[in-house]
Amino acid sequence: MSLATREGTFEFKNRFPEAAEGHFRIAQDLWLSSIGIGTYLGNWDEATDERYTKAIVKYVEMGGNVIDTAANYRFQRSERNIGEALKELKGKADCNQLFISTKAGFLPFDNEPVSDVNQYFEENFVRTGIASFDDLVGGSHCMDPKYLQSQIDQSLKNMGISGVDLFYVHNPESQLTEIDKYTFEARIAKAFEKLEENRSQEKIKFYGVATWNGFRVSPADKGYHSLERFVQIAEQVGGEDHGFKFIQLPHNLAMPEAYLMPNQSARGNAVSAIQAASDLGVSVMISGSILQGKLVHSVPLHLRETFGGTTDAQTSLQFVRSTPGVMTALVGMSSVNHVEENMALRKTAPTSEEDFRTLFEKP
Repeated sequence: MSLATREGTFEFKNRFPEAAEGHFRIAQDLWLSSIGIGTYLGNWDEATDERYTKAIVKYVEMGGNVIDTAANYRFQRSERNIGEALKELKGKADCNQLFISTKAGFLPFDNEPVSDVNQYFEENFVRTGIASFDDLVGGSHCMDPKYLQSQIDQSLKNMGISGVDLFYVHNPESQLTEIDKYTFEARIAKAFEKLEENRSQEKIKFYGVATWNGFRVSPADKGYHSLERFVQIAEQVGGEDHGFKFIQLPHNLAMPEAYLMPNQSARGNAVSAIQAASDLGVSVMISGSILQGKLVHSVPLHLRETFGGTTDAQTSLQFVRSTPGVMTALVGMSSVNHVEENMALRKTAPTSEEDFRTLFEKP
């Protein structure tokens, strides 16, 4: 079985008795680790491929079961590295114990960048009847249902699995640079219909949206997303048992808007994106936990005193995984050394909610 199960993830959790209370948490009836491995950055070469494969294996061996990628990460190579890691982990960790997420929206290319994007799109998507140039926004983003289907099937093939636990529409706010919100919502509804179809076929377990700015900006911003509206659309196309159960957005010491900014509406209240997700039954995965390496040095001493950690990277990561309402802090780990440093936190309990909140109290 390729999809994560409650029983499988619980079995995985129990293999790590050294993990502190709070390292494993329940999300959508699954036991998931509070630290996830991301696969975004890195060169598109065989040396980086090998490092990623080894890092993913080491991450799982140290008690992590949340693996995040996207079709366009390193031109599909990151997905393929996950596939290789899963082969090496066979017998050590079954797919029903691991939670794998991928994304689609941006053109993925194949192994390396292309010199002519339009030619690539025409040859691979227009001529094959998958999408038209009218579906392409900004020359690089598409969420037409046929396009998303092609990406789901491609991702499953890349990773050598029959189903993926979580599929995100990747940075849908990219669409809002060229279309109005009514056209956008119509496109999202069609996308969600296709994703519900894939749920019924067990190609995906859950779906969601992975954003960068959409949930962090003012409602007046053209690229703003209403989480409550996403949930309403999911309910319209999928009923009460819809699969829209996760969002991904950045949150870190330098970008705390997802926790602090009351820019979302949920059940009649103005709340932050993280609080809105909690109120609406949506689980939160955090990207940019150490801001792509920018928060691995010069972290103020008082934050180290509050959150602990022997390195600045650990302190930054502890801040994210301790944020009330956060399920998993994703961090890019392309080497075994990175994994060993970050996953050392599995033995440390998250900072208490009371201590976390004192950080934002006015003197």
